[in-house]
Parts: sequence; structure tokens; C-alpha cells
Amino acid sequence: MITDKLSPYRLVTKEELDKLRARENETFMKRTPKSKALFDKAHENLLDGVPMPWMADWGTEHPIFLEKAKDARCYDVDGNEYIDFCLGDTGAMFGHSPDATAKTIAERAYMGITTMMPTEDSLEIGKDLSKRFGLPYWQVAMTATEANRYVIRNARTLTGRPKILVMQECYHGSLDETLPHIGEDGKLCLRSKYDSNPGLPKDQLTRVVEFNDVEALERELAYEDCAAVLLEPVMTNCGMVLPAEGYLEAVRELCTKYGSYMIIDETHTLSNGYGGYTRAHGLKPDFVTLGKSIAGGVPIAVYGFTKEVADKIDTMYGNGGVSDPMGIGGTLAANQFAIACMRTQLEKVATEEAFEKMFRGLNRLADGLEAVLKKYNVPWSLTRSGARCELQFMPTSPVNGTDAKNNFDWELMYYTHIYLHNRGIIITPFHNMMLVSPVTSDEDIDKLIQGWDDCIKELSEVGTYNR
Repeated sequence: MITDKLSPYRLVTKEELDKLRARENETFMKRTPKSKALFDKAHENLLDGVPMPWMADWGTEHPIFLEKAKDARCYDVDGNEYIDFCLGDTGAMFGHSPDATAKTIAERAYMGITTMMPTEDSLEIGKDLSKRFGLPYWQVAMTATEANRYVIRNARTLTGRPKILVMQECYHGSLDETLPHIGEDGKLCLRSKYDSNPGLPKDQLTRVVEFNDVEALERELAYEDCAAVLLEPVMTNCGMVLPAEGYLEAVRELCTKYGSYMIIDETHTLSNGYGGYTRAHGLKPDFVTLGKSIAGGVPIAVYGFTKEVADKIDTMYGNGGVSDPMGIGGTLAANQFAIACMRTQLEKVATEEAFEKMFRGLNRLADGLEAVLKKYNVPWSLTRSGARCELQFMPTSPVNGTDAKNNFDWELMYYTHIYLHNRGIIITPFHNMMLVSPVTSDEDIDKLIQGWDDCIKELSEVGTYNR
């Protein structure tokens, strides 16, 4: 996605940026001829040349085709090595193929993969998740999108209400309820003409407010037609947006006041600690959802809920009777292979010690990047939360999704990413988020800081935009 919109804090003109990007693109093409050949060939049978569309959205002429990934490193088919601060967009948050989880994968693959039967491992993950997040009851899905879908169904069923309230510019997986957006006219619409599901009955499914806007939240909840409020405690997909002091507590209070459930999506914010942002900040949600990293990248997700919710479900359907009437489950959900992998990941990889290493690394990275911004007097800012941070093309961290969107610059982002690619560094596509794993070394972090230093130095020297 390339737009003509320029950030007011861009540093360089479009013409200057085009020249720099052409130079970096030429270097990239010379480094990745095998990836290019595979990409061209893949178009014969794969839409956009990739098995999943986002794989082609790195801002490069073609994606890097992977040979292997291990710990905090990726290796492409051309023999290039990359330090990885994207980590599968959080799916490999604790490093690629952690030894303990990889061993479980190898062993359990010969013991049955899916059977529609529970195992003793499931008891242990239930106890672990309850301890971490403070919610007593848990269920398992395939992806965080599914976990959010099932929780939404629960909320609608238990309240009898049709709508879900979400935040402007949010992302919670491929949910219809998260597609609507407040347009310039103040009415709900899809985010762009390219969005899917144009026939979506937006007004029947969704209410949308800005993150951190307590007044708007209460105004919309007062209609008493919202089954739940679904939110990340820190917005992570539109450019990181931190909650204002007292905001999440206000969400809790208003949900209780107006009879809506509070759903916390911890899929990304698990990086805030052993029990995610929920535990780190003492939140009291009715539901928690998370996926991606909890089994080392093996597809599985979970959702937890309070005893009050569990009791209402039992009263309505009886214990174990919710699969058909509520459309919850799936043949592959909670398969014994993924459950075993999740148990190993939680017990041996996603430990409190691992999080401590991640926080130390993130502080080293964030302090270094802030020093770079100060060194060159660049009007950008750094937002940090847990084990992740984001470099943002604006002088202060955004206060909501619209603020983040209005100060973003896709062309500048794509340039900085290809610049780092060519120097053996990967960060998260679509924005400038960087995640530190427990196996990311100080040397890795220092190389990323130096990469940003070199990039920003050149932009500052070349740029005449807004001077």
C-alpha cells in the first residue's frame, strides 16, 4: 500500500526518497535472485505469488523466501542471514524453534496428531493459564481470530445483545466486527474501498470509538446493545498506542455499569509479562484471548473467562453442551499435538526468567533508539511497552488510532525496512514495531540501533523536506 500522503515529519522530499529507495532496491535485488525466481514461479499457482497475502507485503519487489529460522535468526534461500526483530509478527516471540518445544514437536509427531480426545497435558495448561492470568476457566481454539470469534459468540449469547464495541484502527484477526471504521463523515464504513465484505451489516454488528476516549465509550455503551467491548490493552497494529492513565480501569467500570463484557486480546501484549498486560497491570476482564506465540508458532489459541461466565453457560446449556448451539469448536481444535507443544512452551520457554531477559533487551534497544533520535534532532518518537517498541514518525506517541494513522508514512516506512533488510535486519512489516526475544543478544540489539542510526543520519543529511 503506497499513498501520496506525506507525514509532516518526513525529513525527505518524495523525490529524494524515491532516489534512496531505488538505490536500496537495486541492492536488494542483487542480494536475493533466488527469492525473485521463486516468487516469479509461484505466481503460476499462488495468488500474489505467496500462500498467504501478508507474505508479499514487505515493501520490497518480492518477499524473501525462507530457508530456515532458529532463535533470533532467519536465513533465506540466497544464503543471507538476518537478525529477526519481527519474530513471525509475534508468533516466534520467544525465538524460532526453541529447543524444548522443537523436541516436543519431534517426539509427539509420532504419538498421534489429532484425535478428538483430551490428554493429561490439557489439565496442566489449564492450571498454568489460570495461574498466569487469574481467570479460572479456559478453552482452546486454532487461532486468536477463532478465540475472539468464540468469545464474541459467548458474549452475544449470554447478553442477548447483537453489537460488539471495538476501537478505531483496531486489529483482532479476520473478524467482521473489526472491519467497520468511523469515516470522515462520522458514520461507520469499511476502512477502504479495498476492504472485503462490502455487504457487511455494519450498523447491526459493531460500534466503534477511539481508544482512550472514555466519554465516547460511555456514550456508545449507554445504548445498552453492546454484548462486549473488545480491545487490546495497548494498540499494536496501527502504530503502538498506550492507554492513558486510568483508561483501562474506566473501561472495566463502564462495562460493568452498562452490562457489557470486557474482552482483553493479549495476542501481542503477552510480551508485557508472564501473564500479559492483564497480570502486569491488575486488569479484571471477563474474557482474555491470546494465540500466536503460546506454542512456539504451532497453530493454537486459548480464551479464558470468569466463573460468573462459566456458571451462566452451564445454566443455559449444561456442562459440555455448547458446541452445536454456540458454534464453538472444530475437529482440529485442542488437538493433542498442539496441546503438548503449548504445555512445553508455557512451562519451559515462556518463563518469568525469559521475560526478564526480554525486558532488559528492550530497554537496551529503546534507550539506544531514543539516543539516536536525540543525536540527529529528528521529530520522531519511540513508544515502548513490555518487550516491544515502535519508532513512530511523529514527535510524541499517538493518543488513538486516528492519530497514529494520520502521522504514518507508508513510503518512508517501506524505505527504512528495505534499508535494514540490506544490512541483515528484519523488523515487523506494516509498521516499525520491534520485538526482543529472550535469545536476542546485546550484539544483535546494537546492530539494529546502528542500522537505524545510519539510516536516520542519511535521511537527515539528504533531506530538504520541511526545512
